[in-house]
Amino acid sequence: MIIVALVATLTSTMVWQQWRAIQVETAERTRAQSSWMLSGALDWARIILREDAINQGPDHLGEPWAVPLAEARLSTFLAADRNASADGPEAFLSGAIEDAQSRYNLRNLVDQGQVVAAELAVLRRLCESAGVASDVASRLATGLRDAWTPPGTGTGGNPNPPVPPRTLAQLAWLGVDSATIERLGAYVVLLPQRTTVNVNTAPREVIAAVVDGLDLAGAERLVQARTQTPYRQLGDVQRTLGGNFTLDATRLGTASRYFVVSGRMRLDDRMLEERSLVERQGSQIVPLGRERFASREDTPLSGPGAPPRR
Repeated sequence: MIIVALVATLTSTMVWQQWRAIQVETAERTRAQSSWMLSGALDWARIILREDAINQGPDHLGEPWAVPLAEARLSTFLAADRNASADGPEAFLSGAIEDAQSRYNLRNLVDQGQVVAAELAVLRRLCESAGVASDVASRLATGLRDAWTPPGTGTGGNPNPPVPPRTLAQLAWLGVDSATIERLGAYVVLLPQRTTVNVNTAPREVIAAVVDGLDLAGAERLVQARTQTPYRQLGDVQRTLGGNFTLDATRLGTASRYFVVSGRMRLDDRMLEERSLVERQGSQIVPLGRERFASREDTPLSGPGAPPRR
């Protein structure tokens, strides 16, 4: 009986190890397949953005790049290929392109090692709209100044500056809690260079923040007007607002260079999402950064706390 029990135990262990090895191999194969397919989603976005650059006009939500790719079975893309095998697992692909300049760029807060007072006021107004404590704006501005300014230069005197953040999630390094980052995620972004906010794609909260003296009602009027006719230049925005406001061309514009490309692959019971920041340099679409992670089905496809498109 002892020998039988020992043999049964060894057999069970071997079966479990084999099952475990199969599960690991299946997961790795699924991840590799999903990664390969998500690279195709980035290529799809690059083609659309390159074609859009030919028009050389304003960027707005009525253009093809702003239409998300609804989730579809991968087999529908391969239907014309009679050599494609139908024996593989069922996969679903979706994607979206978001204008990164529809949000306020935190890079604008610091210039030559100093916090720009006017830009700090913009961030404070955004914090108010997001329901975030007013001291968060000053904390972010000081932390980003110290992170981006070498010790001994500018007005930053921090001998141990924080590591420069590259994503919004990394703002936690500056002492900002995750709940605050999530609230601000709908309105701010971190880009490599100073940029303007695209009035054709930004939510009303961002527009109201970057135009001095403009309230949410006035910003909503701009949002409603652009659904009929996108703004081609700031003069069109000025005519909609009237002569009571002064528009700053260093803060507001009608075109964009930076975009966030999101792709999601659902394969069996696994889901993988890839998010890439790209810069449009003329007709060239240059990837600047890429994140890949497992996501939930209720996660917004484009950007953290994806802002509503109006």
